[in-house]
Amino acid sequence: MSRKNSDRMRGHRQSNAMPPSSPTQQAEAFSFVVPTDFVDLPSEGRYYPENHPLHNKDVLEIKHMTAKEEDILTSKTLLKKGIAIDRVIANVIVDKSIDPSSLLVGDRNAIVIALRAASYGSRYETTVVCPSCQTKVQFAFNLEEPNIYSGDDTSAIDIARNEDGTFDVELPSTKVMATFRLLTARDEKTYLNNLEQDKKSKSGEKVVTRQLMTMLVAANGDDRIETRRYVAQNLPSIDSRHLRLAYKMANPNIDLTQDFECSSCGFEEPMEVPLGADFFWPDR
Repeated sequence: MSRKNSDRMRGHRQSNAMPPSSPTQQAEAFSFVVPTDFVDLPSEGRYYPENHPLHNKDVLEIKHMTAKEEDILTSKTLLKKGIAIDRVIANVIVDKSIDPSSLLVGDRNAIVIALRAASYGSRYETTVVCPSCQTKVQFAFNLEEPNIYSGDDTSAIDIARNEDGTFDVELPSTKVMATFRLLTARDEKTYLNNLEQDKKSKSGEKVVTRQLMTMLVAANGDDRIETRRYVAQNLPSIDSRHLRLAYKMANPNIDLTQDFECSSCGFEEPMEVPLGADFFWPDR
């Protein structure tokens, strides 16, 4: 004998069984806190403008990477566009008022090193080519406590720091007073994009002049783009080298140089940590 809908409904209402929880309820019932670390900033916040969240801040809080960030690092689209690392940095910075593209290059490098060490450990084993015997060998770099260069060593070159975060240096040959600034992640990306455009032209890459144009703010107080372009393209080599060295001396950064010893021929030499494809993928 069949039962009426009303009977079936009454039977359902009288049931003592609890309704199953929804997927949303199940997700909310399970959670954990992703660990965070504080990264020492090489700049100590000294060169950010007053309205920047990192002005005079010497540390930055970041979250450890999760599988979501690993998705970003394996995205062929993002890797091809060259924005995968930027996306990851944006994700892990706790203070969302900070624009990752406004980070000084040295501070950005410190975040990348700290993020890798926190996510996969401080031992970074990769394949390098020995400068002496040209043999490909496995070598392990230690990322645990990288040396921080604060940019205070101006003993070799007389560099004056201005209140707005720029620097002045007199060039030895032309006696031009060059004013330069430290580059941000946005500046570095623009510089690299310009070099890519240069590759497509018949004239080739303008590595040095592009670098000078990016860092140069003014020459003898003249900040017109025509003046800066003329200076970048026509500086005597001794002045060009002096300006680039002044930038290196003033630029706070992570020292990625470590002692390398070839397991094949025994050759020893300081080597910069290579930030290759396996830097964030130790099991690749």
